[in-house]
Amino acid sequence: MPVTQPAQSPTATDALPESAFLRAARGEPVPHTPVWFMRQAGRSLPEYKAIREGTTMLESCMRPDLVVEITLQPVRRYGVDAAIFYSDIVLPLKSTGFGVEIKPGVGPVVADPIRDLAGLDAVRPVTEADVPYIIESVQGLVSQLGGTPLIGFAGAPFTVASYLVEGGPSKDHAKTKALMHGDPSLWHALADRLADVAIAYLSVQIEAGASAIQLFDSWAGGLSARDYAEFVQPHSAKVFAALEQYGVPRLHFGVNTGELLGLMSEAGADVVGVDWRVPLDEAVRRIVAAGGSPKPVQGNLDPALLIAGWNAIEPEIDRILAEGKSAPGHIFNLGHGVPPTTDPDVLHRVVKAVHEKSARA
Repeated sequence: MPVTQPAQSPTATDALPESAFLRAARGEPVPHTPVWFMRQAGRSLPEYKAIREGTTMLESCMRPDLVVEITLQPVRRYGVDAAIFYSDIVLPLKSTGFGVEIKPGVGPVVADPIRDLAGLDAVRPVTEADVPYIIESVQGLVSQLGGTPLIGFAGAPFTVASYLVEGGPSKDHAKTKALMHGDPSLWHALADRLADVAIAYLSVQIEAGASAIQLFDSWAGGLSARDYAEFVQPHSAKVFAALEQYGVPRLHFGVNTGELLGLMSEAGADVVGVDWRVPLDEAVRRIVAAGGSPKPVQGNLDPALLIAGWNAIEPEIDRILAEGKSAPGHIFNLGHGVPPTTDPDVLHRVVKAVHEKSARA
């Protein structure tokens, strides 16, 4: 059964703006480097596997009781500095009736891939009436998290579009790239519509109480800088510009995006996520070299090292903390999500080590 925690006191809630995570995201001094992990909610946690038994991924995302409990599980176990909303990037499409499911062991699968203009009719922005369970879930979480920020999230237009065009996961995104170059007007119409989906979905989360948002462009690293600038950046920029009015930190992350860091920063995020392939100080240099100003960064321990033993992990923590000092703010994270086979005790030890080492620095 889900564990119900008492609502936090007003004192805890009042402390939220001064949380280490939000201060780092704003580039302000922090008492210690904050930590959270992408995919911390679920995957490797036995309590997550137990509560999810017999329930599909998307079904679990639509039940506020499960969303609240699953989101809180890593906060309790690890002592992380932020919670990440338990959801999925295709949920806003599913909630509007679009034919998409998550196939276990495969990922999002689309019944009718979008390959022509007629396919656009199936894509529309989310309304509050479509996702009452999202509002209930976020409000329930905020009441229990107190001084711990909640990060809302959505899939970036390119990454979501890649599923819709390919029909499912793809290693080379060949059909997506072919559409970009072969029918640019259709591509931009689709990406623009998916930007509206992301704006609406993130706005619902922020208005319900999320303290920050992250836009996941998981597969943007498969693009050249030229293609990213022409076909992707304008649509991600639209999302960030629309959310600026809320005044919450906006984070941006993609995998294998070392050559795109400057362009991704220019899209308008307040914090740039970095995977494990590029050192954080080099990431800052690339952001500045592209014509931008230094920004807080997030990352970037290689997830594979979580099973390598503490003697391999600890030196990497030291290195990443040192490199993170080159940025106005640093949020410690993995270079991608938590692997399913990770020992939860290792993640708890990483959080403890980052807190202790950075507080002494």
